[in-house]
Amino acid sequence: KAGALHPQSELQVERESPGVLACDGGWGFGQVLSRDLMSRLIEKAPASGIVSGTLRRAAHIGRLGEYAEMAAAAGLASLTFANTNGAAQRVAPVGGKRPRLGTNPLCIGVPGGKDGPFILDFGTSATAEGKVRVKRIAGDEVPPGWILDPDGHPTTDPNQLYGEPPGTILPMGGDQAYKGFGLSFAIELLCGGLSGGRCAYPDPPPPLGNAVVFILTDPASFAGLQHLSAEAAQVEEYVRSVPLINGVSGITLPGDPERQVLEARRRDGVPLDEGNWRALTDLADDLGVTVPQSGATGTGGAQ
Repeated sequence: KAGALHPQSELQVERESPGVLACDGGWGFGQVLSRDLMSRLIEKAPASGIVSGTLRRAAHIGRLGEYAEMAAAAGLASLTFANTNGAAQRVAPVGGKRPRLGTNPLCIGVPGGKDGPFILDFGTSATAEGKVRVKRIAGDEVPPGWILDPDGHPTTDPNQLYGEPPGTILPMGGDQAYKGFGLSFAIELLCGGLSGGRCAYPDPPPPLGNAVVFILTDPASFAGLQHLSAEAAQVEEYVRSVPLINGVSGITLPGDPERQVLEARRRDGVPLDEGNWRALTDLADDLGVTVPQSGATGTGGAQ
């Protein structure tokens, strides 16, 4: 409605070499732009062995693991990270009580695995901002250890993150949170600096999206995909064979949680609490969209 998002925008290549694609998204749909860029990088990877791409001025690009899965399906390893183009500041440095950086996610993808590729996809904060927002809309508290109030005190009230002045999301790492913030800081520099986008700065505009870096590696240019796959299989088997602590049913490796959730969603549908369901139906009413029939969940929402 505000005109900030431009659905018609397509990927614009600003600079290209055999191993590089630097692109501008024109504030189009981030997921569409990112899939386009990843597809082009996958095509370039065999000739160069390593290729990298950047994307600036893209609306929210969604789950980084999606692009790692694309690369893994082509037999490629990948590294993807994103900042929030200087806006959407939600995370304070250790010892601070005002946000300075976004949640700055990182994803590493490696092909192979018994049940699918190894996809390590996580924000460098204690939680994703979207998870706090979902709790807020639902009227629920957040778990301890996620956020601080504007005075720097621990809180479970998600509303504290969105006040004026705002609270903050903690960096990941607990009592070693300086490591999580350091990783976030490095991602901030690389994404804003390499893409031609923005790093964090005072008084940013409303959040619009992401600046992103993609790096793909073709195992065929190194020890070979066969060697990588064999090593992945043996180390997976070795790690999963560890003796378990009482009460633990199995070892979780990168990619396992996403596959488990996907299986559950396909079987049971996508659960929505009453607050988030109402927000969606209100938006549908505003846009004149008919809401499809859905089954009720045990929490009063829908699925």
